[in-house]
Amino acid sequence: MEFLYSIAGFIVALGILVAVHEFGHFWVARKMGVRVLTFSIGFGKAIWSRTAADGTTYQVGAVPLGGYVKMLDENETEVPEEELDQAFNRKPLWRKTLVVLAGPGFNFIFAIFAYAAVYVTGTEGVEPVVGHVVEDSVAQEAGFQEGDYLLTLDGRKLNTWQDQRLYLFSKALARSKVNYEIEATDGSQQVRELDLSQVAMSRIDANLVGGGIGLIGWLPDIPPVVDMVVDGGPAARAGIQSGDRLTMVDGAAVSVWQDVVKLVSARPGEPTSIEVLRDGRYEMLQMTPDAVEISGRTIGRIGISVQPVDFPEDRLVQVSYGPLESLGRGVETTWMMSVLTLRMLYKMLTLEVSSKNISGPLTIAQYAGKSAQVGVESFILFLAIVSVSLGVLNLLPIPVLDGGHLLYYAIEAVKGSPVSEKVMIWGQQVGILLLFLLMSLAIYNDMGRLLN
Repeated sequence: MEFLYSIAGFIVALGILVAVHEFGHFWVARKMGVRVLTFSIGFGKAIWSRTAADGTTYQVGAVPLGGYVKMLDENETEVPEEELDQAFNRKPLWRKTLVVLAGPGFNFIFAIFAYAAVYVTGTEGVEPVVGHVVEDSVAQEAGFQEGDYLLTLDGRKLNTWQDQRLYLFSKALARSKVNYEIEATDGSQQVRELDLSQVAMSRIDANLVGGGIGLIGWLPDIPPVVDMVVDGGPAARAGIQSGDRLTMVDGAAVSVWQDVVKLVSARPGEPTSIEVLRDGRYEMLQMTPDAVEISGRTIGRIGISVQPVDFPEDRLVQVSYGPLESLGRGVETTWMMSVLTLRMLYKMLTLEVSSKNISGPLTIAQYAGKSAQVGVESFILFLAIVSVSLGVLNLLPIPVLDGGHLLYYAIEAVKGSPVSEKVMIWGQQVGILLLFLLMSLAIYNDMGRLLN
């Protein structure tokens, strides 16, 4: 069922975002007086098509991995003399530039309104309370303590724990310092400075707040009762079963799941005894946790998951904004995501950040399925994130992408004549090679995540 959700979510998400992108090209092309011959979602043989009265063919291709807008152009087909004024290549440079910019531009516009829609309808989050501070971390050096209530971050009000993640990511890449205003457990308000330049670049990933900075949000006490056991894992080989209650790990008593995680994580590759309570009887089992590398650290894992518990209602926060503020926050979030994506790409090129952060179609499909299962709000946020990524990617100055066409137009504007056909062919070959290498890396990362 999860596989089906992933496939369906991926196809729906890609279809929506490709339609948005290509509609941008289509709509602006018509506004610029260019005749559009074909508007296609998907490639290959058309499984559905319809030709409108104006001669434009709308179709859905058999391969749902992209789309295209075919315009009247003398470089691609012979154009009747009476239609030359509608040919794309005959338009002024500024008009062609607008048509090319429109695709990525509509991706950004879609993201803005998607974020705004979520903000205006309201979101649910966990209140911004520190549950644990990792030892010897940047957060501990800054003086953070368990129970601190995070009020603001550089003057930005924090309504939920999740509110800080994107901003911290951006500042960590910029190697900046940030200031938190917090309410301590004694009721006093204090300011704590966090030096993000002390966070190793290898720790700047999806687990930045907890794994890189050392701030872990409050979690309810979770009983150490096993839910699922990974086939073939250390726990399965030792005989642990679903429903077992863990009572001791290597001689230390455990009362909550967090204790289990802490003790097992500290013993990668080391023989470990675990006592379980099953059907009223205690059993001692022996196993060796697998050594797994997470964010530059090697930790132990035995291949079990815990039975989930609900968050207490008094720890959940409902947040919503008015239409104008929601739109403003949509613009801000889209801008921050765009800048963050560019910074990450630059840091990867300079080898400061691991290229493992690049995700491909398999990971995107997984997240599409999971977000669709969670609900409409989650799926809309997923669409917004991917839409920003598509917009940024298409603006990169790589031939065959929109950014490559814009690069050619910039050269044409400077030299006063179009780029030669030889240079365009050479550039196209280089662009295809670069995209192939990028896609290969993304799929390699995807496979690595699946195997882990």
